[in-house]
Amino acid sequence: MQLGLVGLGKMGFNMRERLRAAGHEVVGYDRNPEVSDSASLADLVDKLDAPRVVWVMVPAGDATLNTVADLAGLLAEGDLVIDGGNSRYTDDKTNSELLARTGVGYLDCGVSGGVWGRENGYGLMVGGDAEQVERAMPIFDALRPQGPREEGFAHAGKVGAGHYAKMVHNGIEYGLMQAYAEGYELLDAAAEVTDVPAVLKAWTRGTVVRSWLLDLLVKALDEDPGLAELSGYVEDSGEGRWTVEEAIRHSVPAPVISAALFARFASRQDDSPAMKAVSALRNQFGGHAVHKAGPTSGSGEVK
Repeated sequence: MQLGLVGLGKMGFNMRERLRAAGHEVVGYDRNPEVSDSASLADLVDKLDAPRVVWVMVPAGDATLNTVADLAGLLAEGDLVIDGGNSRYTDDKTNSELLARTGVGYLDCGVSGGVWGRENGYGLMVGGDAEQVERAMPIFDALRPQGPREEGFAHAGKVGAGHYAKMVHNGIEYGLMQAYAEGYELLDAAAEVTDVPAVLKAWTRGTVVRSWLLDLLVKALDEDPGLAELSGYVEDSGEGRWTVEEAIRHSVPAPVISAALFARFASRQDDSPAMKAVSALRNQFGGHAVHKAGPTSGSGEVK
């Protein structure tokens, strides 16, 4: 299948390579000419055979909205746009309605897998019309992990459902990382425990708290014992805030996710071991920038 892919950053680049390895033809566009297959967005569209499918993988917010608006002026009836970034689900209605004016379809796809997705596959949550989802299924099947489709892919519902599902996924992720990080700090504070990394590694098999996130924390400690090279300053990229806002809107109690979000706010004032662990985890699974430890609390260069 042929696909246009807009945005060849950390995830987009790896997605292009995974799709090509599965035998799909991918024409990519990025502002960085060193990785781009096209000179411009218009050039990318010209290189695709109608009816076209274009996957957008750029930062959420104005970057995505502007890209979709540009595509609306370049694509034609029967084409399809898939937004695979971390857009807020409310933006999907705007994008869908804009493209529908010229007969262009729209799907929103929450994508999880970070920098490891090229090798392991990506968890996919899609919103939109069932016919359009089926049309793009060869792409989804190539990107998702091997195994039963339902264990790595979900048609979550109508337009907006994919990004809503990914938003909640990332809110849960906040809570899980915070729990591991607090456990790490408590172990590190106890005089009785003399080998914290060994304890965490022992938890990675057979225990009820084993997970990929725990594996990544062990990996981070192997690479930087004590996480001495990191500042405890932790960013939040939006989805955690949106999850808490939705919990308030629906009157759904979400104390763990809320506390994890507020802990990130506190991290910018207090350089704690727990927040260093959260910072390390974000860097491990998503390649997110981290703040290196500096001479003063909460400071440091972003890497």
